Amino acid sequence: MALVFLNTFTRKKEAFYTVEPGEVKMYTCGPTVYDFAHIGNFRTFLFEDLLRRYLKYKGYKVVQVMNLTDVDDRTIAASRKEGIPLSEFTARYKKAFFEDLKSLNAEPAEHYPDATAHINEMVEIIQKLMKEGYAYESSRSIYYKISAFPGYGTLPHFKPDELKAGARIAADSYEKEEVGDFALWKGWDAEDGEVFWETPLGKGRPGWHIECSAMSMKYLGSKFDIHTGGVDNIFPHHENERAQSDAYVGHPVVNFWLHSEHLIVEGKKMSKSLGNFYTPRDLLAKGFSPMPIRYLLLSAHYRMPLNFTFEGLAGAKNALERLYDFQRNVRDAEEGRDHVEVTHAIHKARENFEQNMDDDLNVSGALGILFDFVRNINRLAAAQGLSPNDKIKIGEFLCKTDSVLGFLKEHAALIDAEVERLIAQRNDARRQRDFARSDELRAELEQMGIILEDTPQGTKWKKRL
Repeated sequence: MALVFLNTFTRKKEAFYTVEPGEVKMYTCGPTVYDFAHIGNFRTFLFEDLLRRYLKYKGYKVVQVMNLTDVDDRTIAASRKEGIPLSEFTARYKKAFFEDLKSLNAEPAEHYPDATAHINEMVEIIQKLMKEGYAYESSRSIYYKISAFPGYGTLPHFKPDELKAGARIAADSYEKEEVGDFALWKGWDAEDGEVFWETPLGKGRPGWHIECSAMSMKYLGSKFDIHTGGVDNIFPHHENERAQSDAYVGHPVVNFWLHSEHLIVEGKKMSKSLGNFYTPRDLLAKGFSPMPIRYLLLSAHYRMPLNFTFEGLAGAKNALERLYDFQRNVRDAEEGRDHVEVTHAIHKARENFEQNMDDDLNVSGALGILFDFVRNINRLAAAQGLSPNDKIKIGEFLCKTDSVLGFLKEHAALIDAEVERLIAQRNDARRQRDFARSDELRAELEQMGIILEDTPQGTKWKKRL
């Protein structure tokens, strides 16, 4: 089947196409760097990573832009509270964000533009919007006039007159029930402190929404393929961005809008006041490994709400253990003849995996196909062994599949000389039938995160996830 996505703009599944043959230009809303990104943010960032990876799997060249919002109401307020310059404050959280992305094995985007480095581009857009009647000045600030843009409200699927109207909204973010002319440029006031730019628009700084219009079009042009984010971005941020960008160039800029659903924790909205607010580094500090976190955040379809639970995280760990054990089983399987069943199983698994992923990234269905494959090959290997050629084919299939999922490769478990010495001592104790000493050594190794398995082929080990 053709690759299809549910386009938020039309609320329909549509066959995917690109502006330029063989190339996907994709803009993904990145973090506002006033704090550590939480697991709800990373649910969206990893959905975007899965999307990027699958587009590459399908043979597309991907040019991805992920912005860093380093000037807005929240970053300014937080930096002033700490009494440090905005750039110094945001640098801390930019660094943490990239560390978290790497720990969760997200591929890097081609561009990570900072909003503060693109003020000139924002000013240029605002000037044209004013000239063409889409924007006006009031009290030293400049606002977008939503009544001048036909179809405002189409992306979130509401009509402005159905909601609570506000003449002008100065805040960067506001409630879904509110709608009104929004700030493109904010004239300087004392609350902004030293954060301002001297421009033809006057002394001030940009509103949040104009930042993404400027950065997306600078790096991807006036027409690009995909814009993504969380459902909370649909309104006001993405609708305001759409209104600005489309008015500026005179036509729709984005072909496909994709949005991931909310993450809740143990059935409740994530909140610091409830004590259920977690960042990836919080979970790592609790002793969880990165790959089970990645697995869990990716395991549900991106358009379905995800209920994050620690029971679910334990289940993700067990699922990964099963996948890693499978790869060890294949590697260590007794040598047998070439099996046509292996070739058929790989072909069927690949075909069904792609069929699920082509259907709007149905990753839960794709994972079901993968585990069916594991069960079938395990059964065959146990009964008849595997040929070296079959092992290579299975490894190639898993490697190709992991280029999409990003969690199938078990990180190399390095054991130092001390661990090797303890394993050798335990093997000696078993040979001498000193089972009490053998059990002591096994327990000591488990404390070090080393799990032993005694097999007819000898003692095998793995690192605990």
